[in-house]
Amino acid sequence: MSIWAHTLVKNEEKYLWYAVSSVIDYVDKLLLWDTGSTDGSSMIAKRLKEKFPERIDFKQVTLRGAEEFPKVRKAMLEVTDADWFIVVDGDEVWWEDSIKKVVRLISTRGRNIESIVVPMIYPVGDIFHRQEEAAGKYRIAGRKGHLNLRAVNRKIPGLSSSNPHGTWGWTDGEGKMIQDRDPKKIVFVDAPYLHFSLLPRAGERSEDEKVIKRAQKLKHELGARFPKDYYYPEVFFRPRPDSVPSPWERMDTKFLIRSAIETPPRKIKRRIWPGGVGY
Repeated sequence: MSIWAHTLVKNEEKYLWYAVSSVIDYVDKLLLWDTGSTDGSSMIAKRLKEKFPERIDFKQVTLRGAEEFPKVRKAMLEVTDADWFIVVDGDEVWWEDSIKKVVRLISTRGRNIESIVVPMIYPVGDIFHRQEEAAGKYRIAGRKGHLNLRAVNRKIPGLSSSNPHGTWGWTDGEGKMIQDRDPKKIVFVDAPYLHFSLLPRAGERSEDEKVIKRAQKLKHELGARFPKDYYYPEVFFRPRPDSVPSPWERMDTKFLIRSAIETPPRKIKRRIWPGGVGY
């Protein structure tokens, strides 16, 4: 079955190269649309387009506010000529084994299922630490945690993009969120990826602040340290252009001190109010 990827970005300089490179060999085409980056994201996107000219569709589009976010997602959906698509944002980096599992599931069961949910691992502070699982609040089809609905069957009747950024999601022809459709057609796969949304992602902090709701996502938090022999996604160890930032930056002292102050009350709050939010 054919698979496309959707990558919609603004100011994702730090991880965009790795995100796209981690999946490009496993999809038939990737729509890489930039919504007005002011850092090096557009330059990196163009380098990716040069490297994969047949598989990447690079486009610059206008997104004036949160209310236009679903329109741009819908425009990507309308040009997608594939059986399935995978959402791969500019801060999401996949392991080879994970993306292979998702693609294999689509190729074997794609005609009989509607969507695929995978776990996320959130680096916090820097790439060497992760957020605790107790922080995972997304609820999808009866499960809660660091979960994300990332692959969607293009043949769902009336499939569309609805709601502003923050409450956005895919809906069917009756306006129902696809995660609220038949739970038997939602498959949970142990195919995690690294999601860098809690870290600075633009070239400069001021450019992160230009992105809708980006400032709310940056967490000053002390996470659990990854083991020294932790197996990071393979793409981090491959050759990259000099213009692509290294992912191996450590949190600075100022960030560490503020995180030490803010982490204890945040963890207490999670245990007192452990409820989750719908996807």
